[in-house]
Amino acid sequence: MRAIPAELAARYEAEGWWTRETIGDLLARGLERAPGTAFRVHSDVRPWAGTFSDVEETARRLAGGLRERGVVPGDVVAFQLPNWMEAAAVFWASAFLGAVVVPIVHFYGRKEVGYILDAVKPRVFVTAERFGRMEYDADLCAAVPVVGVVGRDFEELLAAEPMAGALATDPAGPALIAFTSGTTRDPKGVVHSHQTLGFETRQLAEMFPPDRGEQLTAAPVGHFIGMVNAFLIPVLDGTPVNLADVWDPGRVLALMAGEGLTVGGGATYYMTSLVDHPDFTPAHLRHMRYAGLGGSSVPAAVTRRLAAFGITVFRSYGSTEHPSITGTRHTAPEDKRLYTDGRPRRGVEMRLAEDGEILSRGPDLCLGYTDAALTEKAFDADGWYRTGDIGELDDDGYLTITDRKADIIIRGGENIGALEVEDVLLGMPGVAEVAVVSVPDPRLGERAAAVIRTKPSAPAPTLESMRAHLEKAGLARQKWPEEIHLRDDFPRTASGKVQKFLLRKDITRTPR
Repeated sequence: MRAIPAELAARYEAEGWWTRETIGDLLARGLERAPGTAFRVHSDVRPWAGTFSDVEETARRLAGGLRERGVVPGDVVAFQLPNWMEAAAVFWASAFLGAVVVPIVHFYGRKEVGYILDAVKPRVFVTAERFGRMEYDADLCAAVPVVGVVGRDFEELLAAEPMAGALATDPAGPALIAFTSGTTRDPKGVVHSHQTLGFETRQLAEMFPPDRGEQLTAAPVGHFIGMVNAFLIPVLDGTPVNLADVWDPGRVLALMAGEGLTVGGGATYYMTSLVDHPDFTPAHLRHMRYAGLGGSSVPAAVTRRLAAFGITVFRSYGSTEHPSITGTRHTAPEDKRLYTDGRPRRGVEMRLAEDGEILSRGPDLCLGYTDAALTEKAFDADGWYRTGDIGELDDDGYLTITDRKADIIIRGGENIGALEVEDVLLGMPGVAEVAVVSVPDPRLGERAAAVIRTKPSAPAPTLESMRAHLEKAGLARQKWPEEIHLRDDFPRTASGKVQKFLLRKDITRTPR
């Protein structure tokens, strides 16, 4: 783990940003306060309805069963489950035990899961017998001492009597290892402490509009933001949990109309897939009052479009490593909400390096990676995290992400920011989503290619129509994509980000 400067740790504790409360303490206190709060899973294969108290009973029986099997504070408990009640039970049980929990995105395949299990060497692994393309593989977890499979033998792990309280553990020690969503070829294990995760939970909860309604969480709970939104913030606030185990825009629209549930943001894809769906009507807008966007690039074309529906859009910026770097509140001026990623959040410091790279540090910054070499590369001795993102600050201190260092196409020595080109292309009629990526060029080294997903029934754009649009927009010609590829959908991470390295591989072997 990285060395946290003593003066920073002292400041975070003096300000009350870091406390002596563990995640187990936070959950026990919140669950005791609101035992009757609803907890529902909207699923075609494993629906469930109950209360916080019901889920806590299962979690505490699981904690008791794992304790009987020798699990102690500091042991690693991994799970790969869809957004089901059992996922919450495993997460809460791990916290009560003082164990280090490792959520794994449910659609990760054998390669990713094998890599993660080998990296963290868990004492416990809980998974599902099958869900979609995921299926229990005994060989994959043969080295794990305790394995439970939902739909087969999970209940055998439950003790007859629930474990009381939360076991003592060091709040500065690891509580969670969250593996990044796969924009690189191997996932990175990001380690958070009870203090960093607790602060992030409280800080993110403060940003939510008080009249946001009863939220639906469809982002996978194996991903950091889905996990926090589903298993921690509702317990802190005493608000109902509603989970969906697949993102089906038609089903979500039906839940909004029939159950009064709201969708309040996430990656832009979640919002645009709803308003583009043929079942979408103006009546749904009363369940879409807010759109807190983040987790991927947020094009201005999308924020303007959502705002035109009367949705209050506000943006935020962070990562698994540093979850809440900047953000705009829903009460901020509209131009700041639509076109910037906000100002540094409480306790967060941020500065720009000479090349525009964003450096950050704060009470929610992780402890480092499971890979010491990655930790060494990403953090400096003063506690600053090198985000790899490029940004600009306006006169009011609002940040705008302009690109990623790794998302710059170098065409004949000329740098092309993919985000800039994507933002312009999203203004084309019929375009729902676009990703601009580099492809090899024998003369220039690289050139830009546009991969486009169109709206339902919209005509496919051509290279000629794209060039005409870019020319009208006034974008420099050297930035124009020289290829166009059409796709029904993009490969995505758990949080909805487009996996550009997979797109690059795909289009380099696909004829134009």
